[in-house]
This record gives sequence, C-alpha cells and structure tokens, in this order.
Amino acid sequence: MSTPSVDIAAELQPALTALEALYGQALSHVRQLVTQGGRVSSRLLNQHQLAAHGLAYLATELEAARQVTRWAASVSEQRPADLERRIAGAYVGELCRQLGGGVELGPCESVSLTELGVSPALRAETLDAPSVRAVSERYASGEALCELAAAAQSAHSFGDPALGDETLVAIQAEFRRFTQQEVEPIAQHIHRSDVLIPLELIEKMAELGVFGLTIPEQYGGQGLDKVAMCVVTEELSRGYIGAGSLGTRAEIAAELILGGGTEEQKQRWLPRLASGEVLPTAVFTEPNHGSDLAHLKTRAERATDGSYRVTGAKTWITHATRADLMTLLVRTSADDDGYGGLSMLLATKTRGSETAPETEGFPDAGITGTEIKVLGYRGMKEFEIGFDQFPVEQSALLGGVEGQGFKQLMVTFESARIQTAARGVGVAQAALDQALKYAEERVQFGAPIFEFPRVKRKIGRMIARVMASRQLCFFAARTKDRGQRCDLEAGMAKLAGTRAAWEAADACVQIHGGNGYAEEYVASRLLVDARVLSIFEGANEIQAHVIARRLLEQD
Repeated sequence: MSTPSVDIAAELQPALTALEALYGQALSHVRQLVTQGGRVSSRLLNQHQLAAHGLAYLATELEAARQVTRWAASVSEQRPADLERRIAGAYVGELCRQLGGGVELGPCESVSLTELGVSPALRAETLDAPSVRAVSERYASGEALCELAAAAQSAHSFGDPALGDETLVAIQAEFRRFTQQEVEPIAQHIHRSDVLIPLELIEKMAELGVFGLTIPEQYGGQGLDKVAMCVVTEELSRGYIGAGSLGTRAEIAAELILGGGTEEQKQRWLPRLASGEVLPTAVFTEPNHGSDLAHLKTRAERATDGSYRVTGAKTWITHATRADLMTLLVRTSADDDGYGGLSMLLATKTRGSETAPETEGFPDAGITGTEIKVLGYRGMKEFEIGFDQFPVEQSALLGGVEGQGFKQLMVTFESARIQTAARGVGVAQAALDQALKYAEERVQFGAPIFEFPRVKRKIGRMIARVMASRQLCFFAARTKDRGQRCDLEAGMAKLAGTRAAWEAADACVQIHGGNGYAEEYVASRLLVDARVLSIFEGANEIQAHVIARRLLEQD
C-alpha cells in the first residue's frame, strides 16, 4: 500500500529532528574550538581539522536526508509512491543507525560523535529514542533493504527522479537513448584500448547541444539551467565518465568568459564553444601546487608588443592535445606572490595529431606535453605541459585587466562542482545498473545471486544512496539557478555524489566476484573511473574544509 505524502514526511520527521539536534550541538562545539576573537581562525580550523571535517560530513548527510525526504513526499503527491517511501526511509534510517559509530569521512577515517561534542544525554534522546529506532528498524534493517531491492526489481525502476518539468523529462529521455545507442557500445573499447573518445561522438554530442547547454541563447547556446546540466551530465556519465566529462571543460570555459570576459571575448568564444567548433581545456594545476592555487609559479611576461610569453609547468591537463583553447592561469605580477598576482589567459593552441598524440600532440612552438598514464578516466588523456616562452596574444587576457584570475576562477567553482557531483551520480547509477543485471543473471547454488540477502541488501543500500545523492545534486543546482551563492551546497553535492560513485562501484565489483576484477567486465572500469571523482575539481578534503568554514561562519 502507498502512504500519503504527509505520512512519509511525518514518519521520518523524528529521525530528521534527531539528526538536526546532533548537528546543532556539534556545530556549537566545533565553533567554540575554532573561533578566536569572534571570528573563525584559520590556524584553529587547521588544528581541529578532524572535528571540522566531521561537522561538514554530518551536515552533508543531514541535507541529503532532508532532500530525499522532500523528494519522496513530492512524488507521493502525484501518485502512489511506495518505492520512493522505501528509498527515503532507507537512507534516513540507515544514517541514524550508522552515526552511532561516528561520522564516516572516507576509507580508514571516521570521527566519533564524542569528538564532535555530542553528549551521551543527547545521543540517548536522539539516536536511541524509540521513534528514531523505529524508523531504522522499519526501513534500514537488513530485511527492509532486501525488500527495497526486490521492490525496485519488480517495478523495473530505481525511483522516479521527480524532475518536475516536461522539458527536463524530455531531455533525460533523449540523452538516455543517445547514451545507450552511441556511448555505451564504445565505452569499454575506449577504456581498454586507452584511446581518445572518437571525434565522431564529440560531433554528435555537439549537435545535441551538450557544449552549449547553459550558454545564453544570445551567444549561440541553449540557455538551459544547471538542473538540465545535471540531467545531461548524469545520463552521459552513466554510459561513460569521459562522455559526461567532456562538457565540464566547456562549462568551466563558458563560466569564466561569461563571468569575467569582455563583450568582445564573449562574442568571439562563446558561440564557438557552444557549437563544439572549439574544444577547451582548463590549465590551472601545477606539479607542486594542486589545491594551493595562490602560489602558482607559471609566469606570463609582457613582450614589447603587449603580448605575453608564458613559461612554467602545468599538470593534470585533460584533453590537452585536442584542445583549441586553454583557460590558462598564470602569474602576471612578479611583485605579488599571492592571489593578486594571478591572471587568466584565453590562450589558443593548435590541435595535435589524432594518430600520434603522444609524439605530435603539441605542434606549437614553446609548448611540450608528456602523457600521464592513469588507471581510469582515460578517454581524454591527462598531460603534464611545459611552457617555454609560449606566445599568447594581448587580447587573450580575460576581462582585459591583470590580477583578476583567481577571482574569475572562483566564479566557476560552484558549477564545476555541481557538474562533478552529477558525474558521480551517473557513475553510481551505472554501477547499480550493472550490479542488478549481474545479480539477476548469475546463478549459484541453484538460484540467482540476487536472492542472497547480502547481495540484495547491497543493492538496496546502493539504491538509497544514489537517489539521495541525486536529489542533493539537484538541490545545489536549483540554488545556483536562483542566483544564490551555493559553494556550500555545491561542496555537499560533490561529497555525496563522489562517495556514492565509489561505494556503488566497489559494491558492484564485489557482487561480480572474480569477474568484477576482469577488464572485460564494465564493473572493473567503473571502479577505476569512480576513484578519481573524489580527487579532482577540488579534493574532497578541500570540499570538507570549505563546507566547514561556511557552516561555522553562518549566523
């Protein structure tokens, strides 16, 4: 039987109230630890990093619990929503049960509630309260999670994402078909052969408008919102993370130009980015400076004609040989060794050879590249790039004013992290797809392994985590679409989405057993593809630090 929407929210409310009480006491405790003179001290925040990051993860889980509950209630307003009720209950109930052992930060890392300042009395009043335990027992017991997996299998659905808009529903359907027809059939070949994504696929994606999704129509884009970006990114990443990631570079470049470029730069570059004529790459990271962008060393010196000459080294540059445009973060002021000395250049380059990218990938004078061999995420290839008096035209300075590079880059972080969260959800969904399919087909001891409780329970838990991460991703995107600051929400979405990807991919391999370790199976690719998500676009440790500071600075 379905449950009315008011019952879904009401049934989970005691658990949500308990989580909010735990978070409130933890916030107060950590704030006392890191505050000095009425302000958050960076020194104290670093000193108490474990507690601060534990707070960030607790807040993330709480927000995901809120969003998945609201989602289930909204679906039930339209139709019977038994599956959605089970999913929301599983996520909220299991979270309450798990917190008894502390807040999980990642593999080999956790913070106890005691370290977060939660008193035994409050724990007894919340996690141990009969009403909260009832939620966990009803929805997150081993039996309940098995029932969730069985319900999803019977319904041939992992839950209605409740996009709430006919356009978004149509976009999702279109890209699901495209991914099944064009991306999934070649994904394993790209990965196992370690080759670039075929240009033919990129051209088809361009025709569908992938590279201009959020670029305004006046500049040749589709003018869609960030929620649409999430939907498209998830579907493409569900087929292959490389396909979902192609749009990231265009998103970052477009955000930079829209936010900081001159009108001439917008007119010159945005239509070409939107059409896929120009493929961009982000050139920010240096060998000794990853997250520490303030101390980048690559310098751009003015020549007598006003142009720049760039010298230095960059690393982890994705899709570098094919790129026509580099968004290049450099130091233009020798007198300022901090953020104020950084500028962003829209530097053009010649595409490298398609047949010999390793040896002929960088034909321009003053630039060389060496491929970085990686475990997964292979379809665009990673490079370390060296610049030696590489020429960049004067008009390439973003916005026409030096010293604005870091501020301009900061504008892109929110969208890039939301997009990365959507990539994580796509990979997690792919792992869930593969796990269920294999569990249904693999017969052991006379029955499909789906019937084994530990397999079925894994799938039930995957379903709940994937949907909660998806709804948190949409929540961050909608906040961005309203024009509100959302570095907090974007960071939370990235934490949740990338964790979902890794946990789902790992569980998928385990369900496959020995076959999951074989390269011929998709499960093995998903594992190595998922692993990178918690590292790039701001490592999850950095995300937790940003989230913690924002939470602690809020009134």
